[in-house]
Amino acid sequence: MTSRLTCFIRYQIDPFQRADFQRYAEVWAEVIPRCGGELIGYFLPHEGTNDIAWGLIGFESLAAYERYRATLRADPEGRANFEWAQAQRFILREERSWLENVPATMLAR
Repeated sequence: MTSRLTCFIRYQIDPFQRADFQRYAEVWAEVIPRCGGELIGYFLPHEGTNDIAWGLIGFESLAAYERYRATLRADPEGRANFEWAQAQRFILREERSWLENVPATMLAR
């Protein structure tokens, strides 16, 4: 898949539950591609601000994203991951922005 749009997710996390967020992100490595998204990656804080993490997921179009969302809602592992995150409360806030890729700057895949 060559994504043209990127869903840029900014998470505010509990820095004392960093390992839980890492586990949460690792589950998406299997679920997101299976449901139709192109996982670009999840990123944990390393230096500086210790409570901000990022997730980037690519899509061909907003229509592809809507198909992904429908598939994701029906995915048992994806639902379980969302429910686990809500129960553990390590994600304090989540913001989504949609970005259009500049093709000449994208890494070849």
